[in-house]
Amino acid sequence: MADGLTDRGLAPDLVPDPLEPLPLLRRELHTGPSGLSSREAARRLAVYGPNEVRPAAQTGVLRELLRQLAHPLALLLWAAAALAFIAGIDVLGWAIIAVVLVNAAFALVQERQAEKAVETLARYLPAQARVIRDGEPRHVPARDLVPGDLIVLEEGDRIAADARLTEGGIEADLSMLTGESTPVERLAGPGLQAVPVLQEPNLVFSGTSATEGQARAIVFATGDHTQLGRIAALSQRTRREPSPLEKQVKKVAWLIAAVAVAMSAVFLVTGVAVGLPLTDSLMFAIGLLVANVPEGLLPTITLALAVGVRVLARQGAVIKRLSAVETLGSTNVICTDKTGTLTRNEMRLHALWTPEHGTEPGPGDTALVRAAALCTTVARETDGQWHGDPTEIALVDGAAQRAVPVDPADRDAHGRACFRFDPRLRLMSVVRATDPGRLRVITKGAPEAVLPLLTGGQPIRQAQDAVDALAGAGMRVLAVAERELPDGADVPSRRQQAERELRLLGLVGLYDPPRPEVAAAVERCHQAGLTVHIVTGDNGATAAAVARSVGIGVPDLRVIAQSEAIDDHELDHLLRLPGTEIVFARSSPETKLKVADALRAHGQIVAMTGDGVNDAPALHRAHIGVAMGRSGTDVAREASTMILTDDNFATIVTAIESGRRVYDNVRKFIVYIFAHLTPEVVPFLVFALSGGTVPLPLTVLQILAIDLGTETLPALALGRERAEPGVMARPPRPSSQGVINKDMLVRSWGWLGTVSAILVMTAFFYVLWRAGWHPGDPTGPGTPLHHSYLTATTATFAGIVTCQVGTAMAARTDHAALRDIGLFTNPLLLAGIAFELAFTAALVYAPPLQHIFGTAALPLDVVLLIALFPPLVWGTDEIRRWARRRHHT
Repeated sequence: MADGLTDRGLAPDLVPDPLEPLPLLRRELHTGPSGLSSREAARRLAVYGPNEVRPAAQTGVLRELLRQLAHPLALLLWAAAALAFIAGIDVLGWAIIAVVLVNAAFALVQERQAEKAVETLARYLPAQARVIRDGEPRHVPARDLVPGDLIVLEEGDRIAADARLTEGGIEADLSMLTGESTPVERLAGPGLQAVPVLQEPNLVFSGTSATEGQARAIVFATGDHTQLGRIAALSQRTRREPSPLEKQVKKVAWLIAAVAVAMSAVFLVTGVAVGLPLTDSLMFAIGLLVANVPEGLLPTITLALAVGVRVLARQGAVIKRLSAVETLGSTNVICTDKTGTLTRNEMRLHALWTPEHGTEPGPGDTALVRAAALCTTVARETDGQWHGDPTEIALVDGAAQRAVPVDPADRDAHGRACFRFDPRLRLMSVVRATDPGRLRVITKGAPEAVLPLLTGGQPIRQAQDAVDALAGAGMRVLAVAERELPDGADVPSRRQQAERELRLLGLVGLYDPPRPEVAAAVERCHQAGLTVHIVTGDNGATAAAVARSVGIGVPDLRVIAQSEAIDDHELDHLLRLPGTEIVFARSSPETKLKVADALRAHGQIVAMTGDGVNDAPALHRAHIGVAMGRSGTDVAREASTMILTDDNFATIVTAIESGRRVYDNVRKFIVYIFAHLTPEVVPFLVFALSGGTVPLPLTVLQILAIDLGTETLPALALGRERAEPGVMARPPRPSSQGVINKDMLVRSWGWLGTVSAILVMTAFFYVLWRAGWHPGDPTGPGTPLHHSYLTATTATFAGIVTCQVGTAMAARTDHAALRDIGLFTNPLLLAGIAFELAFTAALVYAPPLQHIFGTAALPLDVVLLIALFPPLVWGTDEIRRWARRRHHT
């Protein structure tokens, strides 16, 4: 019969329709009331595979390490090492290889973060399931369940597969799929048409649990075909794309590689043509490669982002991926939940309406408030706090504040039945004993669900007007009604229509106030050019009122009352409207995914909030998936890029501001690092173009000492620079804007680099000429000028370091004057400068290091000369920035 599965049309990659008539479903699954035989279950297990959520294959550590070693900048250094070995300079070759390996290992440790969303989903599945096999109940591993199995469900069981109830009924906790905290009733019987599958009254789903009752169910989907598996598949398919910074750094790396190789090739040929020995020409090529490669760029960017992560963590935003810090800086759309993110998630009873007195106080208020509080299931914990649905807690607290407290023990003692909230009916009811032999039904729920159940002659039109007014004021509105049953009547069931012929007691308006800091955060978003959309499952009028109260959608707010029904064409049209902010009401997690996809298609950088398991695909798809740390599920937190420890919208805005600051600081230390490429390259050009008549002013090991020793700490300190004034007063940068642009290259290579190159070559020639050198004089070992030559190369090396000091001070601002941010406001930079000067002094004056790096002690006059370089470099750039500010005013 194993082959008969596919012979009869039941392919292993298809799921039968679980809502078809039960005899037809059983026939399609080839099963019966006695379940499957053990042999048939084994055959089906071979066809369908185990009932488990299978994670995607992870990239191996070795492959990830090889990727780091094959980075364009790393490839350049490999080439330089190879040339060093060819030229017989083994010490230099091994030094360059060590640099490559250290950079690769560092990047691997920082960036290696496995995707854990699917593994977290798998933890929702139970280890064992109770199943009918060979007509007898038995426990089997949950992974061995197959379509057609008949499973037994009891109170407390975790459901192991998607199944349809065949007999009995349970209350199921679907919160991990739907986000609804209240259990829902699931009964054997026919399905409903035109409702979402998660709301079907006769279906249960893998990963959820039975809180009450007993039932049997026939499995129709296992493994990846379940709702849980579908979410896992979406999470795997919506792979994260490289961040803008990652793409731009790789692009810049290829640019640098092309320039370095081209320059090395051209000047290698030039060196040979002008008569340089091959060894010198190779040394020259190695020098150009090493000088053009900013070895400290990748680790400096990585460490700067890591610092940004730590700062944001202290501010309430935990960032899981380093590059996301930079992505935050380019975000231009935020899609946010309402409850708990924009609001306090502290529901309070705020307003009452009764048919007799409207919103004016009246005798009917007490009956209304007490009835609403009795129609709850909240319980008081040992610490005295209420536990349960926040809406019901608000009703119970509201009754106590109005001097009609409800004791949960007395409430339960008089309760005869409780029909929990049903998301399809949007109602909840309780049946209570009043006098002996008399019963009373109390119903509460959405007004559009309760009002049609009223008996004739009641003011339904006035009630609907009151609903609109309360919802328009930002309140969640519930209607409360009752029905007195005849003397001696039995407790009705919900299927016997207990909720009919009701009398309206009134309306209650519940208000969850906006967080006080949200309005200012939204204003900062608008000043920064960000658009804020609300994606919520709440009523459109309520969400719109909250939006307006915090400044979202002012002056143009669009409300999509039923956002699940919106098609792609209409969605694209709405999202293209300039200056429009939208409330997507009555939305589902699928709506979030659809909105994220549409915004990405329009070239927007999207931050999307979410807290439920089925929010995981949308959190993956957004550039920045934002999970709630307090109210969110584990799966949402694993699928997200950022976790808010305080669930607060204002923290998102703070994170965006930090992202902009980090991006600006990355650009600052790129200017700082690139500014030294010119004075490092120019000495080799002078050597080559002079045909060797000018000795090499700088050695390759000295370049490595600069790039990896003296420049690293100041570069990292620039990554901690405070934001320049107006960072949140400018629009988001386009995602296509490179982290390096023409202005930066002109400033670093053309201005700061040129000034530095002129100064250091002045120091080099000053030392040689003072010693009586003339072009072409020998300076090699054993010659009279050799010591002066070592002193001259040391002056070049130390001059580049002191120029770094001036560049570091100049790079602290892009437009503003240094006095606007303060000379001593970055103590880490001052410490980094002190370290690089001490490090340079050690290389210049310590005999062991002199031997390794080819340096010599500098006389006082040379020290005084290069001490002038920092103010000269910073001062010339200060004049340039002053001229730019004056030109733009």
